[in-house]
Amino acid sequence: MKYISEYRDKELVRILVDKIHAYRGPQVRFMEVCGGHTMAIQKFGIPSLLPDNVSLVSGPGCPVCVTSLQFVDHAIALGRRDDFIITTYGDLIRVPGSSSSLEQEKSRGSDIRMVYSTLESLAIARDNPGKKVVFLGIGFETTAPASAAALVQARKENLDNFYVLSAHKVMPPAMAAIVNEDVKLNGYLAPGHVSTITGSGIYRDISGKFGLPVVVAGFEPSDILQSIHMLLEQLRTGNITVEIQYKRVVTPEGNQKAQKMMQDVFRLRDDWWRGLGILPLSGLGISDAYAQWDAERVFDIEVEPTQEPEGCICGEVLKGVSHPTECILFDSVCNPANPVGTCMVSEEGACQAFYKYGTE
Repeated sequence: MKYISEYRDKELVRILVDKIHAYRGPQVRFMEVCGGHTMAIQKFGIPSLLPDNVSLVSGPGCPVCVTSLQFVDHAIALGRRDDFIITTYGDLIRVPGSSSSLEQEKSRGSDIRMVYSTLESLAIARDNPGKKVVFLGIGFETTAPASAAALVQARKENLDNFYVLSAHKVMPPAMAAIVNEDVKLNGYLAPGHVSTITGSGIYRDISGKFGLPVVVAGFEPSDILQSIHMLLEQLRTGNITVEIQYKRVVTPEGNQKAQKMMQDVFRLRDDWWRGLGILPLSGLGISDAYAQWDAERVFDIEVEPTQEPEGCICGEVLKGVSHPTECILFDSVCNPANPVGTCMVSEEGACQAFYKYGTE
């Protein structure tokens, strides 16, 4: 299949593996900060192809994983009201809140619907004028434009029963925070989908300030292996910069139309990340111009106190200081059928990736 089979060619993979194995330097540790990369790395067995002196570690790249339980509890509280319809992408439905989940609330009668796009949420609002329809906006710069487009359309139509509860985040502050917390890293595999929107320029400060190589990577085996080789070459030559491996999709400038829409609809604000705490200007709140569609501002509702699951080390996994299998809950208590922590819920979560594919 075009754009898949050629990137899984065995001979190409062998050549790239040989180039990586030619590295004779000290031990290096690269972090991927995209849940899609985490899944692909484990699915394709990439770690097993690397030499002993090159290793990979997963970072805060799973949107569901970094989203606070307080946000989930907030959504549950709204969903318990008879006049509300909650719409959300699929993964969030199964995330355990402090005492329940959206999935459990749905089974108890709350009107909670999984959607594949914000367009579906807008349609639900049009079809249910007597209900308040809240879309749960999570994810990074990849999904934020879709939420922004929905808000633009709601204002255009003066759709007064559609709202967004935003937990959208931006990636660079988390990448910087990990380095500032002295997590041992020698480079970043930067997220491909995020970079399609933002362009590669958002990582210049990471490269320049911290002296870390950054390569924007694709998702096929040859993409990931070539990106690792590019990071090693930067370290070998000392030419530390931001490079794009995923050139068939990513450009330095990114999608400027999407960027402009996000700038109009959202405002940067401090936000909480699992494992990293509150990071300045790392979240996207809804701007004043769209305040009447901001569920956080419009609805004053009591939310139960947040309680993180005891024993879960998802935060440490997201920060790159712990391995999923080091968690006492892993497999024995926490698994995809019965997730205790958010890292086991999503297909992009490190814990689920290690559970399913089991490579080191």
